[in-house]
Amino acid sequence: MQRSICLVPQLTRPLKRSVFFSQKHFNSSSTNAVEESYIKKITQDVKSHPVVVYMKGSPSAPQCGYSGGVARLLESEGVDFFSRDILSDNDLRTTLKKFSNWQTFPQVYLNGDFVGGYDIMVELYKSGELTKMLENMNKQKESQK
Repeated sequence: MQRSICLVPQLTRPLKRSVFFSQKHFNSSSTNAVEESYIKKITQDVKSHPVVVYMKGSPSAPQCGYSGGVARLLESEGVDFFSRDILSDNDLRTTLKKFSNWQTFPQVYLNGDFVGGYDIMVELYKSGELTKMLENMNKQKESQK
């Protein structure tokens, strides 16, 4: 019996979703008070911090290889980032999946834009695009001072 191999094409561009676009997935009839409070919390996180990672565990004690990989990748770029442990808060984890329309973790946001998870971050890193994105973020930050 021969096994078939499924080849998945590599992404060539980062998938970005604006936080403000993501919020449109929610309307008052489909959200409850708990989700509304978490939407506000997530929005505040990504507005207040240039780089946000929602991950399993923490950067110093990741509970998943993909979460740890994203943390190490950002650290190798010299990036300070804000993170939240989604394993300690089921409502946060559930709301994030709807908010980003992305079912897996970690989830990375740069300057309020949803970028993706581990695979996309690795591709951006290998191609050099991540370094460019981070440099542009720093330039924008400096020009706002």
